[in-house]
Amino acid sequence: MSEADWALVLNLHQPSDNIEAMTADQEWQAKEVLWAMDRIPRSLWTYEDVGRVHLSLSGTLLESLADPGFQERFYGVVDCGSLLWHLQNTAIIQVLGTGYYHPVFPLIPRADWDEHLGRWKMLAGHLFSRDPFAGFWPPEMGFSMEMIPHLVRHGYRYVLVDSEHVRPVGSMRWDELRYRPHIARHDGSEIVVVVRDRDLSDAQESGMDPGWFTSEIAARTRHCDFRPLVTTATDGENGGWFRNTTHNFWSLFHEPLMDRVRAGEAGLKPTFIDDHLDRYGAHGEVVVDEGAWNTGWHHGHGFVQWTGSSAQKEALARTARVSAALRTMFASTPPDSSRRHLLEEARWRLLRAETSCHFFWGEAWLDRCDQDLDEAERLIGADSSLLVGEPMTSDS
Repeated sequence: MSEADWALVLNLHQPSDNIEAMTADQEWQAKEVLWAMDRIPRSLWTYEDVGRVHLSLSGTLLESLADPGFQERFYGVVDCGSLLWHLQNTAIIQVLGTGYYHPVFPLIPRADWDEHLGRWKMLAGHLFSRDPFAGFWPPEMGFSMEMIPHLVRHGYRYVLVDSEHVRPVGSMRWDELRYRPHIARHDGSEIVVVVRDRDLSDAQESGMDPGWFTSEIAARTRHCDFRPLVTTATDGENGGWFRNTTHNFWSLFHEPLMDRVRAGEAGLKPTFIDDHLDRYGAHGEVVVDEGAWNTGWHHGHGFVQWTGSSAQKEALARTARVSAALRTMFASTPPDSSRRHLLEEARWRLLRAETSCHFFWGEAWLDRCDQDLDEAERLIGADSSLLVGEPMTSDS
């Protein structure tokens, strides 16, 4: 093929109150995070004719950016209200759906999945004045086939998955598996699977040259007898490559690449995934093995990054027990009961406890999970027998 479609995906997530907490002893880093996010639309304005980016923004991040108190506190750093307005520019930005509190979905009770999905859509639908959102970004790219019916029910057309976990149903070449959208089915539902190229995404995360990038895409897609879709996905506000205020992804890589695209010299076309699907569709069926994207410590198989220690496993088991107890209390509490508001408050505490960051850093942030679960248990006021027993599975 003479040209490939390129889907650029950036994940933006900050846990609840994290940016505010950073200002206490890491004020410069807090500013860098906000500047990195604000830089995205500004870097694309000059290239509105060719530039395209998909953004995933967690519910906790959107909650902060939309909060008047947060906006006032950081007004001298970034105008967060204007930033939210700029992110509505559908000519250059497509917003992806995600989970409100950024959980690794396969690790939390399945009964909580729809709460994370629905709460994010409610907030994002209000802020961006749109529904449905076409694409879904699984936090940490943590995916399992059981998620498919839930995503379809919430109106998603496609989901992004990591290339290391995708297996073809039937015969499929390497380049076809990685650079073509596919269909995945589970329990009577189907969704389009868009494959993230792990190797090229690693380069995007750590820093790369536009000439190398275009040459690498040309080499990887040289045998394609179809229009390839090359998808690269990383965090968009973490790491020096994105946070540096002068020498960064946008100034050193994206800007010169867009100049080449505009001149017709890049051999690729920045593309919205939706537009590619509308024109070329999805081909072939795949199965996606349970797993996440690669981190600095692990390859993503088995979720070891989030489950590697007994303390991490126990914290996840505790979230499952509290979730089950909360559902029992909801079932036994009449809708008009004055206790319902306490249960609702307990529910958001539980959902926040399931945030992936609480488990990502080994045991360093597990106390944040425990604090939310302690408060949820207090609000539930449940018989202690509801909160003990065998560890729950994600099916619970």
